[in-house]
Amino acid sequence: MKNYPPEFKADAVALYESRPEATIRSVAADLGINPETLRNWVRAAGASRPRGRRTQESAQPPAPLEAENAALRKKVRELEEEREILRKAAKYFAGETRW
Repeated sequence: MKNYPPEFKADAVALYESRPEATIRSVAADLGINPETLRNWVRAAGASRPRGRRTQESAQPPAPLEAENAALRKKVRELEEEREILRKAAKYFAGETRW
């Protein structure tokens, strides 16, 4: 059994935590160590991270800027639809008056 320095163990755990898309197996392969060894270090460090889709979902309400951006995007869509309707109406009525 190999003995690894504590700094290496801490760095390996930090690397695993910093790459949410990576698995223990892929990080261990990158470091050239056994996946079970890294898994034990992660458990010993008490490191945990959300899994799957939960990493991207936020339990917090959207920040004020995000909410404002969403409202502004909605308003832009509405205005674009209104402009298109007015453009079509103007084209229609312009064609009618040429008689």
